[in-house]
Parts: sequence; structure tokens; C-alpha cells
Amino acid sequence: MFLSKALEKILEEKDVRRSQHLQLKKACESALEEIRNDSKNLSDQTIRGSSSTLPLPKSMSSFGGSERYFLPFELALQSKQPRFAILALDCLQKLIAYGHFSGNKVDATNSSRKLIDRLVEVVCECLNNGRAEDSVQLQIIKLLLTIIASHNVEVHGESLLLIIRTCFNIHLFSREKVTQETASGSLVQMISRILARMEEQPEVPRTEALRARSVSQLDSQRGTIDENHINHSSSAVHLNGNSDAIHPVNPEVAELLEAMITAVSNEVDGPSVDDQRSLTSVPASPVVRHREGSVDSVSLRSSGSNEEAAAEDNSTNKKHCTILEKDAYNVFRSLCKLSMKPCKEPPDVRALDYRSKTLSLKLIHSMLQNAGPVFRSHPMFIDAIKKYLCVSLSKNGVSSAPEVFRLSLSIFVELLAKFKLHLKMQIEVFFRDIFLNILESPSTSFANKWTLVEALTKICSDAQCVVDLYVNYDCDMTAANLFARIVGDLTKIAQGVVLIDPAVSPQQAQRMRIKGYQCVVSVLNCMVEWSRDLYVNTHSTVKNELDGSSVGEEPSTGPPMSRNSSSPSFDVPKKAVSTLDSPTHLEERKLQKEIIEQGIDIFNKKPKKGLQFLHEQGLVGATPWETAMFLMQEERLDKTQMGDFLSENDPYARDIMHAYVDQMDFSGRDIVHALRTFLDGFRLPGEAQKIDRLMEKFASRYCENNPHLGIFASADTAYVLAYSIIMLTTDLHSPQVKTKMTREQYIKMNRGINDQKDLPEDYLTKIYNEISEHEIKMKTAPPPKLKNQQNSAINPKQRKHIYNMEMVQVAQAAKVMMENVSHVQASFTSARHSEHVRPMFKICWTPFLAAFSLGLQDSDDPEINQFCLEGFRYAIRIACVFHMAMERDAYVQALSRFTLLTANSPLSDMKAKNVDTIRTLVMVAQTDGNYLEHCWLEILKCISQLELAQLIGSSGKSKFGGSQMMLRGKSSMNVVSDSFTIFDHEIWKGKLDQQRLVSLQESIEEARSQSMVVAVDRIFTTSIALDGDAIVHFVSALCHVSMEELHSAHPRMFSLQKIVDVSYYNMDRIRLQWSRIWQVLGEHFNQVGCKFSEEIACFAIDSLRQLSMKFLEKGEFAHFRFQKDFLRPFEYIMKTNRSPVIRDMIIHCVTQMVSSKPGNIKSGWKNIFSVLHHAAADNDADLVDLAFSTTSKIITQYFNLYFTNIVESFQDSVKCLAEFACNVNFPDISMEAIRLVRVCARYVDERPQVFREHALDFEEHSDKDERVWVKGWFPILLGLSVVVSRCKLDVRTRALTVLFEIIKTFGHSFHPEWWKDLFQVLFRLFDDLKLPQNHMEKAEWMTTTCSHALFSIVDVMTQYFDILGPFLLDDVYSQLRWCITQDNEQLARSGTNCLENLVLTSGHKFDTEVWKKTCTTLGTALRNTLPTELMDFVPRDPVAAHSSDDAQLDGFSQQLMDHQENHRIDHEEIRRTKRRQSHPRLSQQDNPVLARAVVKCTVQLELIQAAENIVFFPATCRKEDVELQAIAESGRPVLPSVPVTVRDTDSPVPTGMYPNMSSEQLFELVASLLDIHNFCKSFNITEDTRARTSETAVTNPSKMNEPVLLKQEIHSFSCALRILFRMYDDSSRKDACSTSEEMLLSLNRDAIGYACSLPSELYRGAWKSVLILILLKIIRLDDERFRRHAAVLYHNVCLLLTITQQTEVKNLMRWFFARCGETFQIISPQHA
Repeated sequence: MFLSKALEKILEEKDVRRSQHLQLKKACESALEEIRNDSKNLSDQTIRGSSSTLPLPKSMSSFGGSERYFLPFELALQSKQPRFAILALDCLQKLIAYGHFSGNKVDATNSSRKLIDRLVEVVCECLNNGRAEDSVQLQIIKLLLTIIASHNVEVHGESLLLIIRTCFNIHLFSREKVTQETASGSLVQMISRILARMEEQPEVPRTEALRARSVSQLDSQRGTIDENHINHSSSAVHLNGNSDAIHPVNPEVAELLEAMITAVSNEVDGPSVDDQRSLTSVPASPVVRHREGSVDSVSLRSSGSNEEAAAEDNSTNKKHCTILEKDAYNVFRSLCKLSMKPCKEPPDVRALDYRSKTLSLKLIHSMLQNAGPVFRSHPMFIDAIKKYLCVSLSKNGVSSAPEVFRLSLSIFVELLAKFKLHLKMQIEVFFRDIFLNILESPSTSFANKWTLVEALTKICSDAQCVVDLYVNYDCDMTAANLFARIVGDLTKIAQGVVLIDPAVSPQQAQRMRIKGYQCVVSVLNCMVEWSRDLYVNTHSTVKNELDGSSVGEEPSTGPPMSRNSSSPSFDVPKKAVSTLDSPTHLEERKLQKEIIEQGIDIFNKKPKKGLQFLHEQGLVGATPWETAMFLMQEERLDKTQMGDFLSENDPYARDIMHAYVDQMDFSGRDIVHALRTFLDGFRLPGEAQKIDRLMEKFASRYCENNPHLGIFASADTAYVLAYSIIMLTTDLHSPQVKTKMTREQYIKMNRGINDQKDLPEDYLTKIYNEISEHEIKMKTAPPPKLKNQQNSAINPKQRKHIYNMEMVQVAQAAKVMMENVSHVQASFTSARHSEHVRPMFKICWTPFLAAFSLGLQDSDDPEINQFCLEGFRYAIRIACVFHMAMERDAYVQALSRFTLLTANSPLSDMKAKNVDTIRTLVMVAQTDGNYLEHCWLEILKCISQLELAQLIGSSGKSKFGGSQMMLRGKSSMNVVSDSFTIFDHEIWKGKLDQQRLVSLQESIEEARSQSMVVAVDRIFTTSIALDGDAIVHFVSALCHVSMEELHSAHPRMFSLQKIVDVSYYNMDRIRLQWSRIWQVLGEHFNQVGCKFSEEIACFAIDSLRQLSMKFLEKGEFAHFRFQKDFLRPFEYIMKTNRSPVIRDMIIHCVTQMVSSKPGNIKSGWKNIFSVLHHAAADNDADLVDLAFSTTSKIITQYFNLYFTNIVESFQDSVKCLAEFACNVNFPDISMEAIRLVRVCARYVDERPQVFREHALDFEEHSDKDERVWVKGWFPILLGLSVVVSRCKLDVRTRALTVLFEIIKTFGHSFHPEWWKDLFQVLFRLFDDLKLPQNHMEKAEWMTTTCSHALFSIVDVMTQYFDILGPFLLDDVYSQLRWCITQDNEQLARSGTNCLENLVLTSGHKFDTEVWKKTCTTLGTALRNTLPTELMDFVPRDPVAAHSSDDAQLDGFSQQLMDHQENHRIDHEEIRRTKRRQSHPRLSQQDNPVLARAVVKCTVQLELIQAAENIVFFPATCRKEDVELQAIAESGRPVLPSVPVTVRDTDSPVPTGMYPNMSSEQLFELVASLLDIHNFCKSFNITEDTRARTSETAVTNPSKMNEPVLLKQEIHSFSCALRILFRMYDDSSRKDACSTSEEMLLSLNRDAIGYACSLPSELYRGAWKSVLILILLKIIRLDDERFRRHAAVLYHNVCLLLTITQQTEVKNLMRWFFARCGETFQIISPQHA
């Protein structure tokens, strides 16, 4: 066994025989003897119990048996002999490693400690204050490390610290590199083991009993255990001394030692120490497996005296901690104190103080790296970090030694990662006052700045840390804006605007810029990671590319990043999660903070304005007390400005100052302490009056708080004393005062100030001493920015001196602040919400954009370019995720600009970075397409130009292929050649050197690479993955780019082809999305198909055809309209584009769709018929013929098969046929189209149920039968009416015939409401505004179509009068009245004839009410046609000669007579025509009044005749006139007639409507006729009219003295007389007999008298027929009636006898007188 072997080796040494080693020799011999005896006694048991070739069982070995042999080794270590020490140390190490020595027994020499403590003390003393040999030192290290690592040995308290201190000293004092590194490595392992034990201790309740368990209790327990194994301890000893194979070493200890030695050897043999090391180059410690997982890093503090340690031990014992926790705490505190020890400046790397500091910092860093949950959460360690480590870092963080500075930063990074929840105030001090000041200082060395930027790189790689900085500081009302400041500094570093040591090489400056860009990109990456939950990426593979590795870096091989961090991070305790982590709340606080900061900035310049601003914003109360509270609490206010403001004499400032002082409490304080407190908040102004005001209020407040002080007689004493203290401070501590005030002088100065008495000298002496020792320091303004001192730093020495001075100030201020905040408990909010990224990005997006833009623009460094592009990607991602449109647009536009594709730069400027920018832009399109919105336009513009660049790069070889879709012909060659001249000219002119030319070719080839083409195509192929809104933005932008391509000087169709592809890919989207897409695409196809060349339009139409065929394959459900929307471009292009080629192509496309997919077409039929409708009006015979053949095929074939699908578009089909019928160029097609309309009517009649069942969404509640009319009959009838209105005679006659044929044939199925609509359509045929304006065409229309239509309407009314009469007769009468009263003569006469025919054919069906309406209509028409214009007629030129007047009136008279006599024989017409030619006169067009009067006169004659025909039947009155004329001419006697009765209406002999009319209606008609008669008579007998009539003889002798309204006058009177005589003779109308008689008596008397008064024979000749009628009717009366009439008329007849020369009248007068003689018995009948 090695124990006996070691003892034997000691005895073999020759030095052991010396007298000073005699005790050692005896101890070794005694121990060997005991070993042999124990081995002999147990040999039999061992042989019987087990094989000698196998190790003893655990139960047969003892961990404490070897402790009996400790004495020889102790003496060997105390002998100071290296050989003895090495053997002893080696043996002890093996005993402990194999578990044979635990040392848990109580030390025999000192019962208060254990044997292991004695062993540690002896081993450590063996070092001999560092004078031991290196071999001994290595053995010491090995043994001590084994003690710490062993599971069987427990070392605590002083022994543990002694071990650490010993290894620490070995590192410091050893001269061998191996020994130093071994010591430092062992320390790292020891500390790791200490922490591991603390973290791995069992989770038992930490009761007071467990915590108070003493070491003696543990020893007794251990001793009891060891006693049980003493008898078996000899089993560990083997006589042959070789027990290594039998007792294996603790594998963990062996592994630890081996790893340490290997690491040390590698480090010694490896790179030199001078090599640049990274921030994390601290010696690595083994990963310790804790209960709650592994963790990362933290930081440390410094040391103190033994008295402090004892005091802290007492305080620590009060805390609830275990002995393992206390051990770790002691080690940690000791290392912190060691790190706080100062070292000389400039630092010497070989000096002990420097090496001690660096080693302590390394060990602290190691402890923080291995800190587990207990270390991170226990209040004891948190308190130690605050009290010691943070203070240490505040000193070491400003060290000029690079290694110390690096280690301090490493520790700070660990603190920030693991302890930030407890160090909110400390972290702010570190950043604000130390590290960022160092970073911003122009005097900082490059090495320190580089180290600091590396630290920031690590910090910025932790998303949780970055967001926490913003949440806890930038959103804190009183904290510094750390995140904004860090971002600003990093962007300045990236842009190269931060001042660096002039001695730095350009390569180093470039490295600094690269590192700055890396930090900036890390910040953005953290934001992306933090908001990852909000990001939705449909392209998972592209997302993996984006998130997998950073540009310019190797792909990460570590664990995947968590949501909260880009590197593995610990789990924040749930209790640390603050409820204040609300994005909305934090944004409000951030906004308030910005306002407060703005107000503070104003205050620091103009205090009153600043306070006014804060009052207006509601952030500071308006009362003096609230304002004073703000001034007292706000640390960011300028203390100088604040002192000046408080001391002003203004009432506003004075009130605030009083409130400010009143808020202070000076109770129980001496005046110096109170004055220090008073002056702590502001800087005392320099003006004496201002100081006086402040001191006066201070004295008042001090006396108020200390009324029982008993020193001051009044406040005046305190006031004067305070003033003297200020003066004393200035005198003693001002460098400008050379002669200082003595104590006696100060006492003398204050004599008599206490109400004429003196203050106690001891009191004043105490004040003097305190002020002389501790100056009352005034608040000072912050030191000037370091950049202001850069001009004086001419050489490195001066720069270093300035830097050291600055760092001293920073260290002093930081130490004070750190000590002040060490006891402050500030809550730290652990961010959790993703929404925090939005306000963070709002802060940094502008400087980031500037940095990235500058990097891409000015630098060609690949790393910088890659970082910039990656930053663009991350920034765009964040802006997209949070829908920040302005920020997103800015980044995308900037990125597109750097592609050089949309800029005006020539292609020769293309570089590798531009190609990379294109790739980045394409990647952005692939990954963030759902968020880009309007930015798609910039991206697609670049892609369009990229295609052109690819085409150029291919030297124009592929002009028309694939994605390089361009117009064929000269334009494509022009595009290529023009683009080549951009850089080809430079090549031949020598502007491009060979290297640049090669680079350009490489860039072009890279842009044309297959990967680039595939990436671009992927944007379009994966557009199907875009969401509904994104795809709309995408296609909108694509259409815009396509339009720009087509509008260019050399049009291209790349984007147009992509539009077709995108449409094809996305056609399977849900209909709601597709309709929005097609709304954009359809409009684009409309524009392309109409506004560009035929080749482009043909491509667009053919693409539409292909898409339509695919779309129609999907079919369509009922009530959907997607097909209609999809096919609308065909309709629009057909309507707008007049190119025959395009129109023909569209018709062929429609024909193909109809032929191939008729069953799938539903709502699309509407577009198809619309296209055919536009084609129907074309002049191209082939086009019209093809369109009509397609239409005919649809009507004749597909109507029968798919009528249900087409019924919705039935109206459009009829409209289409009507348009074909109206095409005047193809009459055969017109006739055939009208025939097809008749076929359509048959479909409506046969399939009304289809119309009833088909309803649109808004028609669901409509009447089903109404749908038949609206969708079926009405379009047909309306279409035919349109044909009638628009076409020429033959076509419209055919259309009119078919129209009324349909009405008569199918009218039995029409509802009453339908008839109303129908008649509205029919009445439109007579709309004067729609009639032809050409006079000849109008005359033809009136003569043919109007007449035909009117009689057809009458026929329809007659046929369906029973249905139409009750509700349509009023409309018909109204329309007729309107026609009759129009200025158009033909229309008026047609209306008159229509009215007459209607009454005559249907009058027997009229009831009383209808007859009343009929008579009213007729009477109204008669009155409305009175030519009243003639009464007010004035010649056009009254001053002109009478010949002009005559011409006008003669013209009217002649026209009127011509119209009235148009029914006479032809020779009369010829005569008048010749007369017109010989005597020209004014035409109707020359005077509209005359034209209107002529029409009215003519129509009125027609109306009078119509009235007469209605009452007596046509030609009845004419026959009667002939008979009466014959009687009058013959001279035969006239016999009285027998009274008649009304004939039966069923009599076959026509009698007119007289029997159906009531007497009242007849009287009404008579009254209308007499109105006409009286008007015409009054006009004819007017003197002026008679005079003008007489003057017409000059030009028209044949018409001399013939009144112009004579026919109306006579005809109306004759008609009225006939009606009255008929009623007078009608025995069935006895009620009207008396009335009619009275009227006849009056009318006859007046008529005969008027005839006698006529001045003209011609006039009297015209009245002959009236006289004959009167006389014959009177003569034929019976005797009684004749007697009454003769008595009235006799006088006028006698007068007539003297005037008339007319034979017929004379004959009748003869018989009148004869009848009078007979009736009145004047003569006998036989003489009559």
C-alpha cells in the first residue's frame, strides 16, 4: 500500500538520520510497525473472505482508519525538507482521494477543531511564505484541491479561507508559469466546487436548530461513524504497497485534477500572453450541474479588516443561512475585498498588487459564472454584491490597466445577466456614469473602447436584457435613458464619428466600426426575437434562413435561442415579474418622461418658463408647495439655475423658496449639519442679496424646528451664524484666498451676534474645526464633455493624462453614488410583453437607418455591408410586425435605392454589395410579404429592373424567353443596346480598369445567377401564401409596375406576365379574397387591353382567355357573381378599344368559352351578352356575323339546355338582340334578330316558373310573378320598342308588328301592373324628343310608325278593355291629351284619331264615370287647341311697310286654309301651290307663333270632326248635309218629322255613341263646341282682323274677305246644333227637352241674325250650310214646337230674306213662311 511505501521512502532518506529529524524517524517506524501488525491480523480474514485479486468491499474499508498515521506526515511537513514534504503531501493526497482519510475526528491537540483543520493548517504552513520549492507548491495545490473536491472531507470557515489564501499566494509568489497557472486554475475549481456544494445541498427546512448546529456536534457524529470502521482500516493497507488497482481514486477528483493539469500545460505551451484576448477569455471553469440548471455570469466587490469581518459575521449569523452558504459568502466577500485594494499607477503587470487584483477579479468572475439559484436569490449574496462588488467595480471599471478593465466589464456583464433584478440603481450608475462616459470620451484608449464595445456586444445579444434596459430605465420617470443612449453611442461608433486615439491604425478603426455594426444588429436581432410571437411567416424555410445564423458569422452550434434571449439565459423567478409590465402603461410613462425632460431642459435655461411648461402639462402642481416638492425631488435640474431661481425677489419664486425650505426638517441637528442639508439641493448663488434671502429663510426654519435649543436668542443669531459659516467655508477652502482665517479670527468675527451677547467659544470652535476638516461642498454643474478637451490632447501622453483625470472624477462620483444606492431597494421590472419593441424601435429606427445607409453607401467592406443588410432585414421585420408604416417604408425605400436598380446610376456602378442588397430585398419580400403593404411597389420595381439587368447581362441573346418577356421587334434590341451603352461606352473609353471590369462582370453574373432567378420567381410562386390583405397590396403594386413598364419608351411585359402567373397561382383562394384580387387585376387588364399597342393588348386578352377557361372549370353556385366580375375586362375592352383586331380576338375568345364551357357559365353570361352587344353595333361584317352566329346559337341551342343558368342574363340577351336589330348596315341580321326576340318571348311564356324561382339576394322577398314580368316580358317589349325608335322603316315596322303581336298573343297572362309598365313603354314611342329631327324622316315617322302604333294601341285597348279600362284609361286619355296639345301637327292628329277610334270601338263598354272622363278629355282637348295666340299676334316689325304685315297675315291665312282644305281634290292643291310660288310668304319656321296657330287650328278641326263622329258615327252628319242640301236645292216641300227615340245599342245600324252618353255629357260637349264657335266668331269679326283680312286682297285676291277661322266657327256651331236638335227630338230625353229648346231658340235666333249682319258675301256663303240646317230642322218640327220657334225666329228670317241671294236659303225661307202661315192659320193648308 502507498501508505507504508511512503513511510518507507521517508525512512530511506539520509536526512532522516539527522538529530533534528529524530522524532520524524521514530514516528515513521512506529507507524510502519502498526501497519504490519494490522495487516497480519487481518490477512486470514481477508483470504477467507475474498480473493486477493479483487478490491475489498466498501463495508470492509474505513474512511478514518488512516488518521492514526497522521503524525509522521505532520512532522515531515514541519521539517522544511522538500523531499519529506513531497512524500508526505503525495501520500496525504492519495489517502484523501481514495477516501481513507476524512479528518472528521477531533484534533487531539485542540478540541475546538477537527483533524482536517489541523491538516490544512500544517499543509498551508508548509508553503513557508512562498519560499517553498515549486515541486512542493504543486503538491500543496494538488492536496488542497483534493481536500476541496473530496466528498469525504468537509472544510469550513477559517480552514476553507486558508486553503483559498494559500493557493492565492502560490499564484502570487511562484516564479514558475506552470505553478502560477496551476494555482489559479485550482482556485477556479475550488470555488466552483464550493458553489456546487451549496447549490446541491438537500432541500431541508432551514430551521434554527439546523443553522445552530455546532461543529462539535458534527464532529461527534462523524467520530461515531469513524469508530465503527477503525477495525477495518487496516484492510486498506497491503504489504506489497501497491494498492492503486485495488482502491480506485474518486473519479470526479481524478477527472478534475487531470483537466486542470491539461489546461495548465496547454496554456503554458500555447499562445503568448500578449496576444489579444476576447472579453470571455477568463479561464474557463467546469460546468457545474445545479439543481435548477446551468447559469451564466455576474460581478464582484472588495475587502476590509478583520474587525469588519467579525462585525459582518455577527450580522451574517443573524441571517438564515447554512454553513455551506456561509462558506461561499466568506470566499466571495474576501475576493471582493482583495479586488478593492489599490494598485500603483501606471500598473505593472508583474507587481503583486496588480496580479492580486486580476486574480481576484478572475475568481469573482468564475463565481458569478457558476452562480446557481441560491447564490442569485439569497439576500446575503445580494447584499454582498451591493456593498462590496459594485464598489469594487466602480473603482476597477475606470482602471487604465486593460486586463483589469476587461475583467471588470466581464463581471458587470455577468451581473447584468443574472442579478439585474436586484441591482437596478447600480446598473444605472455603471452605465450612466462609468462605461458610457468612457465610451464617449475621446481620450479613452482604443483597447479600452474595444473591450467596452465587446462587452456591449454581449449585452446586446441578450433580448431579455435589452428590453429590460428600456422598460426599467427609459420608461422610468427619474432614471436615465440608457437604451436610447446606448443606441446613440453604438450608431456613432458604427458610423465612425466617435473620436478614437489618433495613433490608432485605419485597420483598427475599421474593426471598431465593424464591431459597432455588430452591436447595432444585435440590438435589432433582440427586438426581432422578442417580438417573434407576433410574427407570422408562411415561408418557414425562409424563416429558418433568417433566424438560423447572422450574416457574416458562422452558424451557431449552441442551443437554440429562447424567446427572451439570443443566448441561453436563466429563468427569472415568477415573483420578480412586475405587474407594471404593461406596454400601455409604460408608453404613457415614457411620454410623460419625455415631457418632463423637455420641461427640465427648459428649466435649466429659463427656470420660470420651465415651470410654466410643466404646469401647463399637468405634471407639476400649480401650488408653491407642489412646485417646491418637485424641485426637491428632481435630481436632473441644474443646481445653479435652481439656486438663482429660489433666491430671486420675485413673489412667485419667493413663495416657492419658502415652501422649499419649509419641507425640510432640521430638528435635532446642529447648525452645520442643517446647513449642509440645506445646501445639498442647489448651488448657492454668488450675489450677496440672493444669499441673504436664502440664509434668512434657513435661519427662520432652523429656529422653528429647534425651539428648545437654548443657544440662539433669536433667528437673527442663526441667520448671522449661517452667513459666517458660508464665509468661513469660502475662506478656508478657496484656493484664491492665500491668508486663511484662524480660529480666533472666526470667534472674534462672531462676537455680539446673539442679541449683543457672544456665543460659547467651544461652540464656535467646534464649528470652525468641522468646517476646516470637512468643507461644505456646493453643488457643481456636471463636468464638460470630454470632446471639448480633445484639441488640447496633442500627443498620447497628454491624452492619457486627461483620461486619467477624467477617470478619477468618474470613479469618485461613481463610488459615492454606488454607496448611496447600496441600501436602496428599487423594483426591477422583468419585461414579458412583445409590445415593448414598438416604442423601442421608435427610439432607434432613425439612427439605425442613418448608420446602415452610411455603411452601404460609403463602405465596400464585406463585413460592414453584410451587417448593414442584416440590420435592414431586422428593422423591416420589426416595422412590419408592428405595422409601423412610415418606418417600414423608409427602410424599404433605402434598401431599394442601394440596389442601384431604381436609381439613376449607370449599371457600371454595380458592385457585389449591390447584388447582396438585391438578395436581401428579395429575402425581405419572401419573409415579410404579409406586412409590406405599399412597400411592395418599391420591391417589385427593383425586381422589374433586375429582369432588365439580367437581360442586359445576357448580351441580348434571350430576347423573348421565359421571364425576360419583352416586346418582339426593334424595341427589344433598343432596350438592350441602350442599356449596354450605359457602361459599354465607359469600357471602350478606358474609364473602367481591368479589375473593375472583372468585378462588374462578376456582379452581373451574380445578378443573373440561377439562385437569383429562382429567388425572384419564388416571390411570385409563393404569393399564394400571402394573406388576404397582403395579396391585394401585392397585385396592386405589381399592376403599377406593369403599367410603368408598358408606358416606358421601350415597353416590356415582364410584370404583365407575372400578373398572369400570380392570377393562376391564386385562383384557388377563397372567393372573398379572389374578388378583391380580381378587382385590381381586372382594372389593370382593362387598361392594358385599351391603351397600348395591339401586341400588348393581344397578349393581355389571350392571358385573360386562359385564365377564364381555368376559372370557368371551377363552376359557380347560384346567386354568386364571381364569373361576372372575372369576365368584366372582356366587356370593358370590347366597349373601349376600337381596334378591329382586338375586337375580333375578344369575340373569338367569347365564342370559344361559350362553345367549350356552356354548362359552367352562370353569372358570366351577362358579360358574354354585353360583349356581343358591343359587337352588334360594329361595322365589320365578319365581326358582326360571328357575334350574331354565337348569339343565335345561344338562343336556339343553349337556351333550351341551360336556361336556368342564363335566366339571370335573359334581359342582356334581349338587349343584345335589339342591338343587332338596330344595326342599319345589316338588315338581314336585323330581321333575324327580331325573329329571335319572338323566340325569346316563347321561352318566357313556356317557362315562367324559371323566372319565378330565380331571385337575387335583394329580390328574395319580391313577388314571384313580378319576376316574370321584370326579367322576362318587360325586357322583350322594351327591346322591341327601342328597335322601333331607332331603326328605319322596314325594320321598325317589323319590330312594331312583332311587338303588338306579342302583346296581343300573350297579353292574356299579363297582370294589371304589367300593363301599366307596358303602356309607359308604348307611350315612349310618341315622345317628341326621341323622334327624328329631320323633317322628312319625321314626316315619314308620323305617317307610318305613329299611325301604326296608335291604331295598334287602340286595338290592344279594345281587345283587353275589360282588363285595361279600369286602371289604364286615365293614362291613355292623359297621353292622348298630351299628344293633341303638342305643336307637332301629325302627332296631334294621330292623337285625335286614336281618341276617336278608342271611344267608338269601346264606348259601349263605358259606364257613366268613364263617359264623364271621356267628355272631359274631349272638352279639354277642344279648349286647349284654341288658337289664342292670334288674339295677341303682333307682326315682327310693326314699323315696317304694310306689305310686310300683309305678308305675315296672308301667310298664316293661306297656310291655315291649305291645312283646312287638304282633303280637297288635287287640282285645288295644284292651284294653291302655284299661288304660293307666285306670292311668297313667311313659313312656319320663320315665325313659331304662326306655326303653333296653324297646328292648333288644324287639330281643332279634327277634334270637332271627331266629336261629331263620336256622337253621330262617322259620315252620318256628312250624309245628312248632302240630304239637306238636296232638299234645299230641289225646292220641294218639307214635311214635319216624327219625334225619334234612341235606337237600341245592339242595332246593327251604327248610331254613334249618342245613345250611350247622358244629357249632361252632351250639354258639356255642346258647351265646348260653342266656346270654340264664339272664339272663332269674335276673331273673325274683329275690326283689326277684318282690316288685315281685307288687305290680303293685294296679294291673294281669291281669299279676299274670307275670315281665317271660318271653318272652325261654322263646323263647331253646326255640330252643336245637331246635338241639340237630336236631343230636342229624342223622346227618351224629356228631362233635357226644355234646356235644349231654350238653347236652340237662342242659338238659332243669334245665328240667323249674325248671318244677316255679315258684311261679305263670301262670309255669308260660308254660313249657308248653317242656315239650311237651322231652317230645315225648324220646318220639320211639329206644329207646337214650330210655333214657339217661328215666333222667335220670324223677325230674323224676314231680315234674311232681304239680304240673302242664295237660292237654297230662299227655297227654305219660302217653306218656312208657308209653314208659319199654316201653323198660325194665316193661310189655309191647301194654299201652302
